[in-house]
Amino acid sequence: MPPISIYQEERIPSPRKRVWRSFCSNPFSVVGLWAVGLLLVIAIFGPLMAPYAPQLQNTQSILLPPSWDPAGTVEHFLGTDALGRDIFSRILYGAQLTLGLSLLVVFTALVVGFIIGSLSGMMSGLKSSILSHLLDALLSIPSLLMAILLVAVAGPGIQNVFWAVGLSLTPQFVRAIHQAVHEESQKEYVTAARLDGANTLQVYWYVILPNIWDALIVQTTLAISAAILDIAALGFLGLGAQSPSPEWGAMVAQGIDSLLVAPWNVTIPGLALLFTVLSINLVGDGLRTAMSRGNQ
Repeated sequence: MPPISIYQEERIPSPRKRVWRSFCSNPFSVVGLWAVGLLLVIAIFGPLMAPYAPQLQNTQSILLPPSWDPAGTVEHFLGTDALGRDIFSRILYGAQLTLGLSLLVVFTALVVGFIIGSLSGMMSGLKSSILSHLLDALLSIPSLLMAILLVAVAGPGIQNVFWAVGLSLTPQFVRAIHQAVHEESQKEYVTAARLDGANTLQVYWYVILPNIWDALIVQTTLAISAAILDIAALGFLGLGAQSPSPEWGAMVAQGIDSLLVAPWNVTIPGLALLFTVLSINLVGDGLRTAMSRGNQ
């Protein structure tokens, strides 16, 4: 027989549950999360779902409109381009280059920025002041402009785009983590931990680090959107993925020549970019709001 409790216990949810409940209370954030999950599935399994190879040309199906057009066919659901290549297949393959590459770039920039930002945030005095002003100077240059300058020096190509966009996003992570660590280190509970005998490493790992995840997650979501736009912009300018790559920005550039005749060559990859960035921004905005509510 289970024990009978005559006292009413108040169950207080953990911070993670409070954040999750607040996030789920926003329908736009939930829709964005499902959309991001769908995009990740497409990026991973897109080549398996594509009905055609991305470089396959069909001279009998040049500039076919999408299937909902009376002149379109079901075999080419989103139509074909000026070389007879299936746009739907190229969109699926391009998700790996645009979304997959942006995730890899952001992860690399996050690791480098986390290490440098954590070390600089724990510093004080002249070293911290010099690094803070240096980061302000780097952040005054837009990430896309910095990426264009780096690619112009290194040369076009998808590998050079990876390093260029990664280097342009790293100062943002360094600055965000540096600022978060520096602000947390000034708070009273950190001083109490130091007075209790904790060394610098213990203060950082057990006291400061658990309180900067909010800023880190928000910065990561913003960086993913910026990386997608930067990679697509470089591909559109001919500095990133080169033809006949199915990267979405390069696809928009390749469809410019036939814009008046076949506008779907530009609008479909453009809508794919819009949908991806909008979904990630919805998730990021929802996380930012949920974390701010959960900390109250």
